[in-house]
Amino acid sequence: MEWLSAENIIAVGTALLGIVASLGVLWYERRVPRRTRIGYRVQLDTPVSSAERSGRAGVRLGLFQDNPQLSDATLVLLRIENDGSQSIADADYTGRELHGLTAEFTTRTIRGIAVTAPRGDEHLLDHFTPSAGLRYADDNVYLPRVPLNHGQHFKLLVLLTGGQVGDAIRVTGGIRDGGVFPNRGTTPDDTPPLFSRASRLIIVLLTVCVVTLASIIVIRDDARPPMGCAKGVLTVTGSTAFHPVARELADKYMKDCPGSTVRVDSRSSREGIQELNERGAAAKDGSPALIALSDGPKTDGFPRLRENPVAVSVYTLVVNDSVALPGLTADQVRRIYRGDLTRWNAPELGGPDLPIILASRKSGSGTRDIFQRTVLGGEFEQAESSADCRGKDNTRARVFRCELDKTDRVLATVADIPGAIGYTELRSGSMPKGLHPLSLDGLSASADTIAESAYPFREIEYAYTYGNPPADSLVSSFLNYLLRGSGQDVVRTHGHLPCSSPKGQRICAGGAVGAGSGLPAGGDAQ
Repeated sequence: MEWLSAENIIAVGTALLGIVASLGVLWYERRVPRRTRIGYRVQLDTPVSSAERSGRAGVRLGLFQDNPQLSDATLVLLRIENDGSQSIADADYTGRELHGLTAEFTTRTIRGIAVTAPRGDEHLLDHFTPSAGLRYADDNVYLPRVPLNHGQHFKLLVLLTGGQVGDAIRVTGGIRDGGVFPNRGTTPDDTPPLFSRASRLIIVLLTVCVVTLASIIVIRDDARPPMGCAKGVLTVTGSTAFHPVARELADKYMKDCPGSTVRVDSRSSREGIQELNERGAAAKDGSPALIALSDGPKTDGFPRLRENPVAVSVYTLVVNDSVALPGLTADQVRRIYRGDLTRWNAPELGGPDLPIILASRKSGSGTRDIFQRTVLGGEFEQAESSADCRGKDNTRARVFRCELDKTDRVLATVADIPGAIGYTELRSGSMPKGLHPLSLDGLSASADTIAESAYPFREIEYAYTYGNPPADSLVSSFLNYLLRGSGQDVVRTHGHLPCSSPKGQRICAGGAVGAGSGLPAGGDAQ
């Protein structure tokens, strides 16, 4: 099974450990403390004189001044409380003696005691009588069997002589189903910690789990195999504008899925659609191992082709660097391609004294059809007048225009010939030197802002199959990789907006985006 890998086992085990740890601590919080328990805490242990700490005797008046027996006196305030979750009755004290608890002040002699209770619990003082076991002798105070509800407490103020501040103090006694322990909890007199001990334990355990899972993600190979790898041979044809994406997708898929061969044969959107339709009609099973990529939707003449929106492709005009213009208006572009403007130094343009050379795509190009529909407003480009874009063969033609069969050839021609202008899909970091993109009506091409922009030169890229290919076929596997798998990351890195992204979904759901630009959306966009 594909999920049964070492890293997945570690990840699941770590997650289970986090759940068990959390439940275990909750159980400890809820169940373990549910017993009878008395806690005690020393809230004050101080000398009456400060000589022990500073070397200089403090100021004494009254009783402490007149009584030489108190020259080394210390005061201890001891808080004793029910810090369990069960009430404690007098019968819960299990000692055989009359008293219930013993407070031991090691090495010090007790000179006097005072018992206090908080407001509202004064009735507890009724239990502190000699007949109930209250007494002191030498270094021990014997405390009665005081009933205490959960959270109730009393305090014992003890005057001592001999010994030193900090000498051991402890409270002992027997409690049914519980015991007497030093109180580590907070009291109203203390500053509470930010987190309880149990909370700190949960945080530490969950942090360890998160760090472990993050480490697995960081150190593992992120190039996860596509869902449902399939073997065989597949051809991806159609759009040359989308060729860089298709080529990288094919390489990654073949690396992740040994036994598969994906060939990329980019021609043009129209030729890809036609080939897919012809091979599908001739195939015995009706589903050839072929995917056609198209810049824009197909026409109505191919009813058996199944449409899959891939990404929003953004296109841009590009011009040779000899023309130092940052952009053009849509009206200027139309006049250029109509032949009304033939030189860059025309007053409307203000460029150099160079002829305007149009490096265009051949008929059948999806990029050309999108350009004509979204930028030229439905007008067609003029006829070809040059075979190589360097000399005008037809001197009577209104425009200096050549046609090229691939986007890469358009880019190379524009970059090489001064005064040349062309169009291409927006490519992230792959534009050749010698040319630069042009803004259109002050708007720049950008996949990041295309959802909020009125920039018109854009279209949806589609992947077409002949009918519905079998779910276990290489066609379905590669298509899933392209549409929903890590292939969408490849689409994004090449400057396209994936249809699976939130912004892309809104645009792709509306179909042909040319209609949203306010321009005619018809025409053949293969």
